[in-house]
Amino acid sequence: MSLALLLQTGLISTASAAAFSSFNPANIDPSSFLPQSLTNGASQLGTFQAPTLPFFLDQNPFANNFPWGGRTAHNTNPYTQSPTTGQVRSYDFTIKRGTIAPDGYQSEVMLINGQFPGPTIEANWGDTIQVSVHNEIIGPEEGTALHWHGLLQTGSPWEDGVPAVQQCPIPPGKSLQYSFKADLYGTSWYHSHYSAQYIGGLFGPMIIYGPKNADYDTDLGPILLTDCFHPQYYDLVEEVMGTDPTKFTPRSDNNLINGKMDYNCSLVMDGTSCQNNAGLSKFQFTPGKKHRLRLINAGAEGIQIFSIDGHNLTVMANDFVPIQPYQTQAVTLGVGQRTDVIVEANGDVNESYWMRSTISTCSSANQPDALAIIYYPRASKTSKPTSTAWADTANECVNDPLASTTPFFPITPASDPATTITIDIGSYVNATGHHLWTMNNSSFRADYNAPLLLLAKAGNTSYPNSPEWNVYNTGSNGTIRLIVNNPTRAVHPMHLHGHNMFVLAEGPGTWDGTVINPQNPQRRDVQLLQKEGYIVVQIDADNPGVWPFHCHIAWHVSGGLYINIMERPDDIRNYDIPQTWAQNCRDWAAFTNVDVVDEIDSGL
Repeated sequence: MSLALLLQTGLISTASAAAFSSFNPANIDPSSFLPQSLTNGASQLGTFQAPTLPFFLDQNPFANNFPWGGRTAHNTNPYTQSPTTGQVRSYDFTIKRGTIAPDGYQSEVMLINGQFPGPTIEANWGDTIQVSVHNEIIGPEEGTALHWHGLLQTGSPWEDGVPAVQQCPIPPGKSLQYSFKADLYGTSWYHSHYSAQYIGGLFGPMIIYGPKNADYDTDLGPILLTDCFHPQYYDLVEEVMGTDPTKFTPRSDNNLINGKMDYNCSLVMDGTSCQNNAGLSKFQFTPGKKHRLRLINAGAEGIQIFSIDGHNLTVMANDFVPIQPYQTQAVTLGVGQRTDVIVEANGDVNESYWMRSTISTCSSANQPDALAIIYYPRASKTSKPTSTAWADTANECVNDPLASTTPFFPITPASDPATTITIDIGSYVNATGHHLWTMNNSSFRADYNAPLLLLAKAGNTSYPNSPEWNVYNTGSNGTIRLIVNNPTRAVHPMHLHGHNMFVLAEGPGTWDGTVINPQNPQRRDVQLLQKEGYIVVQIDADNPGVWPFHCHIAWHVSGGLYINIMERPDDIRNYDIPQTWAQNCRDWAAFTNVDVVDEIDSGL
């Protein structure tokens, strides 16, 4: 969306546009701030206008006083006893390019309904979520697709939103309606899975209300933690996939909380418009009350360390899994991970406090520190906090110990899995000087015109002429264990679609066969894999489909650190996939003239 279009649509005033066009760090009043329309478009996140969230949406039939009936976090297996409410939550998303300045640096981004971050999806556990996605990306045109991170998509794997795997991309000028069940509850997000496109702005929070596993009074809603890159995402991917070794790992320029942070505009040397003191995200605490914060690492590469000065965090959930609550001062989130925490407002009612998220030293950042402000009722709104950070006690490169993270509802995995797959991660520079990542010596490349799930539906489950598709056909095996070894010096947040993984073990070196908490191991959909270390994860093969397993660092998956798990292929043939998926592929083929679009990376 150009500045002129922002004016036409009323998202900004003429005065704001003039100020934006004439940024000059030399004459900026240090107390000035950009309006929200310029930093984040139509989004209200990070402002006092952002609504607190309810305990659940009330446009539902109720049983036992809740939309999900008598199901509780204690008595219900979420994977086998998910409710079906019959309620449909509908959303309409239009994706366009736009110009905003989240940290004061003017950038061209991709916006959903004019918002950065994108609109918040809300549903009750068991509702159906419908999202109509309209691709209006021009200048240049691009395909797109949205992935609903962490949802199982049981019985609807085509809705998972990964091009070349479950669908063709949505071509420019076309639309596709996703419809899927909110089959788990808690905190998550959605994002584009087309190349590294979500780094350009195509992401937003997804909140699914369900039973409590810990008491709190107020839900402050999503808190998105995102490393910020000033160059265009496509230019960054070109450099990552290029031949200059100094550009294989881009350094982020800033770090954002709910799409906001200040930036030192004196560092800008390319003439791009920039405003100092663009503005920070703000939150309000009510003294004596317990506040739920839904932390989401929606970044490209940065591992985030989150804390609040002078306040302890009670961890209540990791990803979509409620856990036995425990207290800490800081939590570590790899890309794609979520952690729900409860914070008791026991600070001074006359003061404000810093909320902090710092990019780990295991990541690459020029300015790693993100700040937001928490205000108590009588705190000054014109002065910044004077609080001090906790002593750094978080391990910056790993998640909390598995022994500390016990799922609230216990499930014991099989001790003798039907099949075990060992995967070795590697990297190399190929003969043309390009840096690639591998899993078992194979670097993934997508074919947008040949989605694997649709091929499997037609009975085509073997691809000897396309080994770069990295398909592991596990047949009818009932349980699958993955042992992933990482001899590299990089940390990898490993994400599996279609499942919450049992995380049996993780650590440095190689696995010695020990399982942590074998009766009830941690479950989640993203787990940090240490540098020069390993993870061991396991799933019950109860969800036929083709499921991506990949590093969630954008540059690593761009470089091919990705495989597909084909689960119960015989059952895939029985699916009734909507005809709109076939039509979308016909539209994509028409857009590309039946050729594979020019991909500068893996495509995902």
